[in-house]
Amino acid sequence: MTVLEHGAFAFCGLLVYVLVTRIGQHRRQPSAAVAWVLVIAMFPYVGLPLFLLFGTRKFARPGVLERSPRATTAAVRAHLETLDWDSRQGRLPPPWATSLLECFALPPPSKNPVVQFHVDGGQSWQALSELLQAADRSIDVCTFVLGHDEVGDALVDELMRASGRGVRVRLLLDAFGSRRASRSRLRALETAGGAVRWFMPLLHNPLRGRTNLRNHRKLAIADDLTLWSGGRNQAIEYFLDRSEEPAWEDLSFVVTGPVVNEAQALFEHDWEVASGRVPQSPLRRPTGQYPLPGTDVGATAQLIPSGPDYADDTVYSLMLSAAYHARERILAVTPYFVPDDALLSAWCLACRRGVEVTLLLPARSNHLVADLARERSLRQLQQAGGRVLLFPGMLHAKAVVVDDQVALCGTVNLDARSLFLNFELMFAFYDRNEIEWLVAWIMARCHRSKLHNANLPTWSRDIVEGIVRAVGYQL
Repeated sequence: MTVLEHGAFAFCGLLVYVLVTRIGQHRRQPSAAVAWVLVIAMFPYVGLPLFLLFGTRKFARPGVLERSPRATTAAVRAHLETLDWDSRQGRLPPPWATSLLECFALPPPSKNPVVQFHVDGGQSWQALSELLQAADRSIDVCTFVLGHDEVGDALVDELMRASGRGVRVRLLLDAFGSRRASRSRLRALETAGGAVRWFMPLLHNPLRGRTNLRNHRKLAIADDLTLWSGGRNQAIEYFLDRSEEPAWEDLSFVVTGPVVNEAQALFEHDWEVASGRVPQSPLRRPTGQYPLPGTDVGATAQLIPSGPDYADDTVYSLMLSAAYHARERILAVTPYFVPDDALLSAWCLACRRGVEVTLLLPARSNHLVADLARERSLRQLQQAGGRVLLFPGMLHAKAVVVDDQVALCGTVNLDARSLFLNFELMFAFYDRNEIEWLVAWIMARCHRSKLHNANLPTWSRDIVEGIVRAVGYQL
């Protein structure tokens, strides 16, 4: 092939990239766009097929706001004032959060009779087992990882027993995260009457060009009444100590109330996507209508899904807005910290205007690439006055607390893949009890952690970090 022919192929590859991103209205982060352009320009015979296979970021397209933000804020406040608020709280949820989420057409906050956090993996596994054993009509489970170990096998056994007693059982697995799951045990579950679906198979994917979009949501719903969710996958390291390693530190919880119905609708949507169909936004409701919650007492919570099924990056936008509205502190825990430039800058600016920003990470995570990619961001955050603490064991929890106004907990890591590519699920908690519980849980682990060393890297280390950050976590 001549140089001219090679150049023409590279030009055509770049033209395809531009057309696909513009026609599909893919709003991509600048660093991700630069990475794709460089790969296609330099290695067009590899880069173009990779882009066509992995390059799609969104199903939904941005629409036009159906009413003004001012009208949205008024409607949200009117709805919130119908609820019975904890007198100790003395205030409504912050309007900067609830109004923003309303503009994304998400269901409003609601009162939920039960919100119970789990102190450790043993308590979480017991709660999940009790939920599965008590079901008499339906069980729906979605997980990123299903291990072929004591926990993964026990989960499948519980589902087979439930199916045997006449319960409708559905298990949704991410095809990449659960690639090591036991196929024989899953076939046994199907033989027992359960249904199993694989989300975005690596081969024979019914949704072409979307292989890179993974389902990272974790939930279990029994009888449409009780929800178990959080950051834990269905594998032994998330729940139980092993021979030489303790269980990973993580967060999960059980909820009963209106958010269970919303989580059920989200599962139904993901179940359809796994079959090759792409329904409209899963939780979109008629604008201006606020269904009254099933109860006016309990913990105030709001379900916040994010991912390719939403035109907006909902959780990312909320965290960015929170960084600018924080007045006293931002307390965050995450296993992987590779934010985009805008979110990192917002946190650094919060530090410089006096907000106490504390970030808790594992000293060494289960992904070497993540540990390499995070160092630049950690140095910038510490240089701005932030406090970065390294936990001695593996920490897999995902939570962010802003002042004493809102606490976020769920499946979203603070990295580009989780914020912009994955199907994710977070919950916002607005009441004092839940916020204080999460703060106490995080601070207890902060006390066992050491301050991160922010020394400047060698030039070779700096180059490696830059390559990993620009390419590995953006594509």
